Amino acid sequence: MFVAPDYARGTLADVLPGALTALGLPDGGDRLGLAAHLDGVRRIAVLLVDGMGWHQLPAMAEVGPTIAATLRGGLGKALRTTCGFPSTTPTSLISLATGALPGAHGVLAFNTIVPGTGRVLNHTQWADDPPPQLWSPVPPRYAAATAAGIETAVVNRPEYAGSGLTVATTAGARYLPAVDAEELAAGMLGALKEAAAPALVYGYHPRLDKAGHEHGLTSAQWAQAAAEVDALLATLVSGLPEDAALLVTADHGQLDVPFDRRVDVHADPALAAGVRIVTGEPRVRYLHTEPGAAADVAAAWQELAGHAAWIGTRDEAIATGWYGPVPERHAARIGDVVAVCRDNWAVLATATDPPSVARLVAMHGSLTEAEMRIPLLIYRP
Repeated sequence: MFVAPDYARGTLADVLPGALTALGLPDGGDRLGLAAHLDGVRRIAVLLVDGMGWHQLPAMAEVGPTIAATLRGGLGKALRTTCGFPSTTPTSLISLATGALPGAHGVLAFNTIVPGTGRVLNHTQWADDPPPQLWSPVPPRYAAATAAGIETAVVNRPEYAGSGLTVATTAGARYLPAVDAEELAAGMLGALKEAAAPALVYGYHPRLDKAGHEHGLTSAQWAQAAAEVDALLATLVSGLPEDAALLVTADHGQLDVPFDRRVDVHADPALAAGVRIVTGEPRVRYLHTEPGAAADVAAAWQELAGHAAWIGTRDEAIATGWYGPVPERHAARIGDVVAVCRDNWAVLATATDPPSVARLVAMHGSLTEAEMRIPLLIYRP
């Protein structure tokens, strides 16, 4: 069963606008109703934990007393929302930073084609080509916040500084490097306490997602990463200034994909026929076809892979509303044919993907509950 993002009621894209509205930004927008939970707050920390889906919280609570107390109702408030589509990190990070829906900001997959070039852009390896301000034309909310008198800072890994994705998500904010969870907590709390109110500090933690991808959601490594997240939350909650609040959310959830539920484009000539370039990621694939071949490719995929994925043309995918409105300049980044995986299936492209992709255990990108539902945890002193 697919869970489509409800953009009218609010998604991850509405977290930062709601927080900034609570801090006094005029016309910031508050679809999620955050201002009602943040009355009197003058400083807000926003932490995004990569890969921490709503449905993973009970397993995290088994190794994390902070999350356990939150789910019991004894600490903070546990709300939930969804990310946008696709449920993947680059798309979600830009939606969070800009407040824009995926169709508007244009980062529509982990990997997308650069129209007119045949080049595939991996958004996590993006430097400065295409220029971030042109490729993703909606600016982050930080500059508008600063102009309204709200101090802003971002605490993130030092190796991410200056990348295309970082520029597109942090321009206008002060960037503070942090190499691990301890430095992340110290950097976020330090920036929060040092800033003249009102202030907003954003932090990003990647290790839970990495552990899921490499080892799966039932592994000891994932449990260790979950315990690290819980310790990070405990430090942040206990260190909040009296006039502050902490919002904790995620870019997507994850689910384990069995190795016998993987369809390989390049292992089946009938699936590869007419396909020129494969982009996206294993849970959502974009098939860029040879001229005139889109209808035949869609028909073949519906017959051969329709059990594993929703198959549709670009226009059909856009018409679902999953991306929000998609302007023409961004539409060509979506494949001529789109495959959105059902249940716990995945589509590999072994001839063009890095070998590491086929080794992933947990994945995300599609529209299942496990991938789409994300927490929105609110803590106040």
